[in-house]
Amino acid sequence: MRILLTNDDGIDAPGIVALHEALQGLGEIVTIAPRTVQSATGHGITFTHPLMTEEVVVNDRMKGIAVEGRPADCVKVALRAIWRERFGEDDHPDLTISGINAGANVGINIIYSGTVAAAVESAFLGVPAIAVSLHVADKTRARYGRAARIARRAIDRVLEHELDSHGVVNINIPRTESDDAPMPPIRVAQMNTAPGVDAYERCVSPAGRVHYWSAGDGLVFTHHAPESDAEALAEGFVTITPLTYNLTDYARLQTWRERLAEAPGP
Repeated sequence: MRILLTNDDGIDAPGIVALHEALQGLGEIVTIAPRTVQSATGHGITFTHPLMTEEVVVNDRMKGIAVEGRPADCVKVALRAIWRERFGEDDHPDLTISGINAGANVGINIIYSGTVAAAVESAFLGVPAIAVSLHVADKTRARYGRAARIARRAIDRVLEHELDSHGVVNINIPRTESDDAPMPPIRVAQMNTAPGVDAYERCVSPAGRVHYWSAGDGLVFTHHAPESDAEALAEGFVTITPLTYNLTDYARLQTWRERLAEAPGP
């Protein structure tokens, strides 16, 4: 199995380095990731300047291609160009894995996440994908090695079942205070759809211009829906959420057809 490994924290971020190590033995890993941190860039892609690339050696066990672009850019250029140049015109990865992200991607954060966007882009292009994120309280003290081992266990469980070519699985790992803590249990959960409780600090520059700094932590919601990813993660579960990129509201599709049929245009 050939695996495309990417992320949104940059190709030399500790999360992707730890995940690369934990994935050894699963298949041939090809790392193509952003040159710099691209957190919360969502599903943005680049049209107005070239995607510069460079082969980099991260450590004695990990090398890859750094792309001066966003996570979705990395997957698009990987699948549409770099992969074909390396393995042949008709070749493609068997799986894309994106992560480990420094910060949980549950609830509305799934929409903002560059980590999830990379996985969704892969699935859109026909390669099944898994996004992996870690709930952290302090990024400088995050235990990425342990998180990567937990992620590998969860990934192995997911791969016991055949993934649809357009399937996306979002995995979130709870934070832990000890490398010796028991392995957390896994729970399949739906996306929490409650709004986040955002906060902004009002400031005034020396020139008198008013500006605002985001002061929230991104993981405080108005409520946790029962059986949601936010609730399960808060309770210490590894969460697994299947996602889809089709945003059509099928429940209201016929309603709108009927509405517009009743009100013809001019």
